[in-house]
Amino acid sequence: MMPVRALLWCNGQQPSSHVAEALLQAGSTPFGVDGGADKAARAGIVVEEVLGDLDSVELGQWEGRTHELPDDSSSDLAKSIALLIERGYTEIDVVGSDGGSTDHVLGNWAALCEAPGGARIRLHHEDAVTHRLHPQDGGLELEIREGNEFSVFALSPCSSVHLQGAEWNLDGEALSLSTRGLHNRGTGDVVRIQADGILALIVPRGE
Repeated sequence: MMPVRALLWCNGQQPSSHVAEALLQAGSTPFGVDGGADKAARAGIVVEEVLGDLDSVELGQWEGRTHELPDDSSSDLAKSIALLIERGYTEIDVVGSDGGSTDHVLGNWAALCEAPGGARIRLHHEDAVTHRLHPQDGGLELEIREGNEFSVFALSPCSSVHLQGAEWNLDGEALSLSTRGLHNRGTGDVVRIQADGILALIVPRGE
């Protein structure tokens, strides 16, 4: 079954044109996360629908293309991801999540932890991509060039993490949120990673 891809455009630091174009050319359907819809429009991207609590978007421009998510117990990003997974999207790319206030930066990571399984989620930065790994979705394999750094963080406590193909591997070891997985390196082999908890894997753009 072919993956169903969505692109969430957030209201933070906007992506460069080559990052956005690569995602759109891959067939992702764009959605605006609240005010991110206006920023996408200014970049020439027409989103399919505006998601969120709709408190920072110019509603007059999006009549008939909004889906309000009023629950104040979660962020607009977390609610939007959950909605798209519920709709059957299996790959979700996120741009515009960097920048802004410090609490929003940490909130983006919390959204990855809060989001249910059922989709590969990627946060796109200018220099790297953060992959969310959920135990429900199985492991992940990536080719990382020899000497290129990548990092692994546990977003929830893991009692068994398997990492192969790196300079420093893990064989069923426990991992919690710490700096232990900071600045590992590829060996030129395929990096394989799997865990019984939620991980964030940050790899250089282009890998």
